[in-house]
Order: sequence, then C-alpha cells, then structure tokens
Amino acid sequence: MASPTSSSSKSKTHTVDVRVFLAIIITAMALAFGIGVVVGPTPTPIPASDTLASSSSDGIPNDTEKITNARRQQTKHATEIGKKITNVDLNEKHVNFQQPVLEDFGDGTGAVKYDATATADGKYDEEHLPAGQHLLVDIMNVEAAFLNSETRLADAMVESVRGAGLTMLSYHCHSLLPAGVSCVGVLLESHISFHTWPDEGVITLDLFTCGPKPLLPVIKDLERLFGIPRNKPNSEEKEEILSQWSHELRGFRNSESGGGHLDNKSDLAVWVVSPMIFGIKKEVVSINTEHQRIDIWEYLPKESTPSHQDALDHNLQEGDPRWLTSEIASPDVFLFLDGAIQSMKDSEKEFHETLVHPAMFTHSKPKNVAVIGGGEGSTVRELLKHESVESVTVIEIDSMMIDIAREHLAYMSDCSDIEGLADSCFDDERTNIINSDATAWFKEHYGPEATNKGPVPSFDVIILDAFDPKQGSEMYRDSKFLDALFASMSADGIFSLHVGNPHTIHDPKPDMGVYAPREEFFQLLESHPSTAAMMVYEEAHAGFDDPHAFLTVCKDAECRSNWYASTETIDDEIYERTRRTKSEQPTLLHFDGATHHSYQSPPRAWETVYCRREPTPVECAYRALDMNKKLVEVEDDEGNENFQINSDDKSGVKSVFANVDISKGSYIMPSDIAASVSLSDEVVAGLEDNINVQSTGEVTVIENFLAFIYKNGHRSRTEGINLNYVEVGATTFIRKTDEKDATNVGRWVPTHPGGQDPVFSPVYDRHRLAFDLFLVATKDIKAGEEIVRPVTF
Repeated sequence: MASPTSSSSKSKTHTVDVRVFLAIIITAMALAFGIGVVVGPTPTPIPASDTLASSSSDGIPNDTEKITNARRQQTKHATEIGKKITNVDLNEKHVNFQQPVLEDFGDGTGAVKYDATATADGKYDEEHLPAGQHLLVDIMNVEAAFLNSETRLADAMVESVRGAGLTMLSYHCHSLLPAGVSCVGVLLESHISFHTWPDEGVITLDLFTCGPKPLLPVIKDLERLFGIPRNKPNSEEKEEILSQWSHELRGFRNSESGGGHLDNKSDLAVWVVSPMIFGIKKEVVSINTEHQRIDIWEYLPKESTPSHQDALDHNLQEGDPRWLTSEIASPDVFLFLDGAIQSMKDSEKEFHETLVHPAMFTHSKPKNVAVIGGGEGSTVRELLKHESVESVTVIEIDSMMIDIAREHLAYMSDCSDIEGLADSCFDDERTNIINSDATAWFKEHYGPEATNKGPVPSFDVIILDAFDPKQGSEMYRDSKFLDALFASMSADGIFSLHVGNPHTIHDPKPDMGVYAPREEFFQLLESHPSTAAMMVYEEAHAGFDDPHAFLTVCKDAECRSNWYASTETIDDEIYERTRRTKSEQPTLLHFDGATHHSYQSPPRAWETVYCRREPTPVECAYRALDMNKKLVEVEDDEGNENFQINSDDKSGVKSVFANVDISKGSYIMPSDIAASVSLSDEVVAGLEDNINVQSTGEVTVIENFLAFIYKNGHRSRTEGINLNYVEVGATTFIRKTDEKDATNVGRWVPTHPGGQDPVFSPVYDRHRLAFDLFLVATKDIKAGEEIVRPVTF
C-alpha cells in the first residue's frame, strides 16, 4: 500500500489567490452588464409633458409593471400576416379605428399618445352606472386559415360590433408565432377581445359593455361571423360548429335599475344564461307581452346521458357507447316568466300531478273546477283526466301565453292519448278559457259587490297555477280577493297552490327574510273564517334542485278524512275516478297512493320554523317526549311490576294500582298505549251494518267487538280526520270517572287554549298519533294509589 506521503509527492498542485479570483468574476459581470446596456434595446419613456398621473382625467397610473412575455411570440408587425386594412377611417400606421388616446405597438419605441377624436354624436346622453353586461363565447371546429388571419378576424370583429349597435373607438390585433391571433377592441361602451388557436380550431371571445343594449342577441352574430367551419379530416365535409357561452350582469346596480329577467339572482340567469356547462343552449322564445316576459330555452348539459325514451327511439343495445354520452340525449325545455322558472319538459308531469291530484282526490267528487293562470295547459290536462269533472274554467290574464304554449309547448296541453278528450286540452268541450286578471275577475263575479254571475254557481276545486307567494304577488296580500275566492267555492270546496322552496331548519322565524310574503299569506288564510284545514306538503321530484312545497286548503274540515286516506284507498280512487289512455299506459305517471301517503306528514323543518313564530304556539312544547320525565311501563327493565291489576270477584271489574311512586308528568304505560288500533268511522259503521243484516247467522263476535270499541275507544282530537283509537293493552283496565278532581292521569297534550286545534299546525300534523294517545300523570301518585282517568279523553 502506498503511503500518503508517496502519493502526494506524485501530484501537481496550483495555488490560486481567492482575492484575485473574486476580482476577475466581478470584473466580468460588470463588463457583461455594460455591454447589455449599450447594445440592448432601450425603452423610450413617455415625454414628461405626456406623463399620465394617477390622478389624471384618463385614470391611467404612471407606475409601470414588468410584463412577462407569452410563450408564443408576436410577429414583427401585425401586417405581415394578412392584408393591411386601408379604410380611410383607419390610421395608416396601424390597424386602428378612430385613434386611441394611448397605444404601444410593442416594437420598443414606447407609447404613442393621440388626440381623442372619437365622439358619440349625442347617442349616449343617459347616465352610465357602474354596471354592465359580460358575454363570454367559446367556439370550436373553426377553420384554421380564418383563425390565423388578422385581417379576416378584424373584419369579423368590426362587423360584430356594428351589428350589435355598439361604437368601436379603436382596435389592436397581433398575430403570434407559430400561429394564432389576439385582438382587443376599445368600445365607447367598453371592450371586445379574443384569442385564437388555429390548430385546435378554437376561438374564445370576451365582450363587455356598460351601455343599455342587451348582449344576448349578439351571440348569434358572433357564432355566424366567427364560426367558419373547418373540413373534417381527409374530407370536404364541414365539421359542426360547437359553441358555449355565458352572460353575466356585472358591477353595481341601484335598486331602481335592477337587472330585470337577467338579474344574476333570477332563475333564467342562474339556470341557463350564466353557466357554461351546456352542450346545447338555444333560445326558442324571448318576448315581452303586455303582462309579462316569456322566455323558452332548450338546453342539454354536456354530461347528459340518454333517457329511457331516447334509448327506445334510437334502439340502444347493451354495450353501445352512446349510453355514456350526450350524443342522442334529448334537450330539456325550460319556461321562464319574468325570469322565474315555471316548468321543465322532463319533469313537468311530476310537478303538475303534485299540484293537482292531492286536492282532487281530497274532494269526494269534484265537478266544476277552476285554474288561475295555467296558460301552459298542463294543469288543465291533469284536471281533465278526472271522470267527474264537468267544466274547467281557466282564468289566464295573458292570451299570448296560451298562443305560445300551443306552438312551442304543445306537449303540455296534449290530451290526445286520453280517451274521450280533444287532441289539445285547450280545445276540449269542457275547457272554458277566460283572458282576464284573476284577482279582478273573482271579485267581479263572486265578491260581495259582484256585478256579473260566474260561469258556474261554485267551484269544487280551484288550482292556483301562478307565481308562488314568496315572489310577492299582490294576489296573496289581497283579503278581498281571498273573500271572493272562498265565496266562489262550494261548501266542501278545496284550493291548492305551489308555495315555492320549502323551509330548512336554518331559516329565521317565518315572518323574517325571503319567506316573509309567504308567511303573511299563510296567516291571512289561517285567520280567514272560511279556512277549515291547511295541509302543506313537499315533492322532491318536480325538477328543481331542491324539493318544492305545495299547500292544500279546505273549506270543510271533513276533507281531512280523504287527505289521510290509506295508500290502498287512494289507489282504488285513482282506478275508479280517472280516464283510461289509448296507449294503455298509466293515466298518472307519478302520483299514486304511496306518493300521497308521503304528503300526509310535513317535513320537520316546517315544524321547526313554525315554532319560531312569536308568540310560540302552545303545541310546540310537545314536539318530543320530555327527557326529564320517566316512562312508567307495566314492568320495568328488571321485570318488576310497576302496576297491580285487581279484579272484583263479584262484578269482574278490574282496576289498576301503582306499585311505585310516580311523579307528575311521567308517561303512563306508553308501550301499551302505543299499541292501540286505529279504525275509521267507515269501518265502525260497516261493523254496525253487519249486525243489522238479516239472515247472517251468528253475529255475537262482531257485537262483542263493537262493545269493546265503544268502551275502550276514543275519537281523534283532529277535526275531520274521522279516526277512532281503540286501546288494547293494560290501559283498558284503568277506571274512568267524570269527577275531574278524582283523576290522576290524563291526556299528555291538553286542549288548545283556543278551544280547538289550529287550522294549520305542522306540529299537530306530525304528532297526531302521540297527541291522541299518550297518557301522563297529572299529579304525583304514591305507591298503592289507584290509577284513575277521565271518561272523556
């Protein structure tokens, strides 16, 4: 092994002074910087006299910012690609329309300032608010040569601005290497700009204006002028132009100007105009009538897949890739009135069946019915499905709505598949269309000062197919209209309406916030002497992002017996009362007995918000069992008996005694009482009829059962529900007395202070069974004391 000494002796070493090395490096850097300054381009600053201070009238700050170059580089001058525009109105030095105040050509010579020569010729004397419209348009499958031609693109830009009725002050275009063009045009109203990708066949445009002219009509011109189709690969056939766009209202508007039907809060803006997620977004109708604005749009989201009907129409088979694309999916159709969504083709049947049929089947036999609004025709279609209906009176203020619906929404009034009806529901002999304001019409024909008789003496069912109360229509604040509406109804009349988005548990008390108009309408109904019952319900399949709420109002509390009918009873009524279809398909596609059953108990949020009323409704104290109170069952968890049941040997009468101390408010035998059987008045009447039929043989069992019902049953406290609850457990042995002071157990929920339950209370609707059945100790009960209850429960 070589020693370190011998190794180092063979190596050559050079000593470098670090100070010399650093001096050489610093000198080289200084020389490089100096050469760069002398040889490199020198930006020419704007002359001092032309410097624009941050406080100048032009509003351009005088501080500069470093600009990072794009990856694609600009050409030496825009005119190297495409012919230079030589219009007399354009500046010869550069593509320019009515010279701008300040322009930098990007050639290193610095910014050039011009005199502002453009004028508006007095065309824009109105106030310009700090608000505008913003239109974004993306177009695909465009010809590459067009997208790479500055001249053709500039011509299209000028033409689109002229066609939109806007004023071009100047524009500036640059062709880029290896391909593409970027342009910006300065408008009197604001700006237009775009960028192109020739190889990909794509152009993206941006148009912002602060003037009054609407931008939606410009979309078709932009698609026409910039959507020059390219050829398919290796073919002379043209590709289909694809486009997507978004329109937004920008800036800050005062309350007077608002945004109208295109307000960013409107359904039209949120659902259709603003999103860029659609493969198809087509305006079908956009018109202002004498009474409202009507908009109809076709739309198809990019991620849509075929429906069942699409699959049938195109004979889709297993494994077909079109199952997973929107290629054959049918677009939906939206109807908006004054920017508010009214219906969607794909879900309008679910919506209108939910609006109409709960009320129709709650009435025993509706003959004369009316529709307020309903110019689309779907509500009329659903009403005409009922065999009992003899007349349908439609009070629609806007005759143009009906005309437009006939032409563009014919599927909504299509009765051609229903046996015995005209092809169009509007043309059926039972349909009577009246073009009038419904509020004035009802007052005129059925109000206390009525001057004309109505087409029928009274209506059995009225459907309000108009704006929901949240939108603040005066109809829902007019007590005289409500008087006339009730006056027009038969003694057992019913009306139904859509009441908008349902409550959530996070909503404030109901008379505050966005739902205050609805609460005002509800309280107007609750206080009306003709209101006997109000039932609110929700439907989650009506086409909206969230469930929507509906309300059925009865003039007679007996309607509750039909409202709370069993699933099987409703299904039987549908079979008996609706017309058949020629196609042998079900007459009703969504509504049935099970669906109606889901409407019978409103969701908890309605109860929660109802109980935020001031003062708090008394029943809100009983929304759940008191966790601080004991449940005193017949036996405890260890099998020890809490009660002793005694029987008199002579009379056979049984009685119940406490084996333990029971504190006031404790729940008495809750499991036994919850096992009670419910029987409708009809069932009891049927049993009574059976024992009166001659030659039926032995009826002692039925007689004994009836006697048991009479002894141990009691009627529901809910007026009109017509139910009887029969106790079958140990509570049947508790002695009853008429002496109130002698009792020590009673009903859990006391009688309402008003003497009867409210006509509207989600609390009662949700807890009817518990309110009807549960017993509590009304005083402290000592071990050994007899349990005694009142006769009347």
